[in-house]
Amino acid sequence: MDQSPSDRARDVNRRRVAVSSVALLAMSLVACGGGGSGSSGAPAPVSSAPAPGPGPAPAPTSVADATRLVDQATFGPNDATIAAVVSAGAAAWVDAQLAQPSTGYAVMPYIDPNSAVGCPTGSAPTCVRDNYTAFPVQLQFFRNAMTAQDQLRQRVAFAWSQIFVTSAIDIRAAYGLREYHQMLLDNAFGNYRTLLERVTLSPVMGDYLDMVNNDKPNAARGTQANENYAREVLQLFSIGLSKLNADGTAQRDGNGVPIPSYDQTTVQGFARAFTGWTYASRAGTSQWTNPKNYLGDMVPFDAHHDTATKTLLDGASLPASQTARADLTAALDNIFAHPNVGTFIGRQMIQFLVTSNPSPAYVARITAVFDDNGSGVRGDMKAVIRAILLDSEARGDAKTEPAYGKLRDPALFAVGVARAFNASSDGVYLNAQSASMGESVFTAPSVFSFFPPDYALPNSDTLQGPQFGVQNTTTTIARFNYVNAMLYSANGIAADPSVPGSTGTRTDLTGLQALAATPSALVDKLAATMTHDTMTASEKSAIVTAVSAIAATDALGRARSAAYLVASSPRYQITR
Repeated sequence: MDQSPSDRARDVNRRRVAVSSVALLAMSLVACGGGGSGSSGAPAPVSSAPAPGPGPAPAPTSVADATRLVDQATFGPNDATIAAVVSAGAAAWVDAQLAQPSTGYAVMPYIDPNSAVGCPTGSAPTCVRDNYTAFPVQLQFFRNAMTAQDQLRQRVAFAWSQIFVTSAIDIRAAYGLREYHQMLLDNAFGNYRTLLERVTLSPVMGDYLDMVNNDKPNAARGTQANENYAREVLQLFSIGLSKLNADGTAQRDGNGVPIPSYDQTTVQGFARAFTGWTYASRAGTSQWTNPKNYLGDMVPFDAHHDTATKTLLDGASLPASQTARADLTAALDNIFAHPNVGTFIGRQMIQFLVTSNPSPAYVARITAVFDDNGSGVRGDMKAVIRAILLDSEARGDAKTEPAYGKLRDPALFAVGVARAFNASSDGVYLNAQSASMGESVFTAPSVFSFFPPDYALPNSDTLQGPQFGVQNTTTTIARFNYVNAMLYSANGIAADPSVPGSTGTRTDLTGLQALAATPSALVDKLAATMTHDTMTASEKSAIVTAVSAIAATDALGRARSAAYLVASSPRYQITR
């Protein structure tokens, strides 16, 4: 479609802005001095002792704090959800979300792992896409993110999917991906130990990290147990590489070197403990190396399990002659008991929900809740999530700490913009746009996901900014173009005829148009809903000036212009 001269000029200007936007977004986290979580800009003091757990936060006294909570606990603020938090209070609203029943994924039938069998000649052109890629599961993810009532569960399950990573790059079966992500939803608020076992026995994870058909060592054949899952369950899913203090800082030896949390002998011990598991049979008669099947947990075959003694974490050992199931249970218990777990998992959950650089004291408080929920229970994720969201470091009218905040990752950005502008969507466009911004959900390039939790913020020696791992000039321009298309497409984004029931994506700016006669009120509304009132007076004034230059008779044009400038600004893209 041909562009008008004004449209071409607008796009040129946006691309000029995008060239420096990566640096601008990074600078917004360090604009007040950077380097730490205190207002002075100095690094926060380090303490290895757990701080007292936080008491319940009072009901929000401002729309700003209610909006911030909604931003942390859902896929993006809208007027209705903000009003619900203001009315109920933070603690009561969080408790209500924790009690919401799950909005799951539609059941998908088993399909033969060979696409030539599952989609024989003459099948619909979309057969492979709809059965052997993540596409149908991705669409449901975005639909749930847009409209599901259990927003907190959806958001936490999304975080789990970026910790316990599997990927459609390797798992080429939509029904299997559905089973895996439904499992994360079902266990999002359960006990970490239960979730760890559900992940370990998932045939999707078994296939992805080679635990399925992991046979015992055979000296005659010169084979050893596969170490892939054993290594990643320690490094990425539970304790991390170094021993940690409760506040997340590394324990160090006399030379200042971080103390490793495990060694190669430990990895080998876990690899052998995890031998002897294969796919569940669909035929009724099981055999070792059953055909690939993602329905149901993996099943044990003791004849293929290593029954020798095994060394685990911190010198613990498994006795000889145990079954595959007994060894797996004991091995997972050994991981769960390690003092790193609450710190390693809790800090990542804080990063996904609240801020990329939590203070050591914040991490310590969450570690304490993981270790004991107040009733003597370890690993209660419902208590952990509640504590993260109601902590004093998460709550408050305004955040002045230089290191506070995080860049919205692409999926959160795509859905957040849509929810802010009262959009309706079938998920097709949101899925494609998230991918263009660097995050094709459930299709991570590796077990390290799209970005590691310790990704260093550009131009900083001390701050982490995980989502900046996929932020570059190309993906930044994609963000601007997405906002532009959402707001300026005359009739919205058209339905995809290849998707049954597709409705397309379109925004509803009626509420903003009603404010267009008074540009300052329009901008104030957007700043409150989208940035928690973090925009400075000069920033809002500049947007008001730009909006006022549009004829007062063009209410839609004013609404679009104001919405575009706020949604594409660093104040929105980095949530504080």
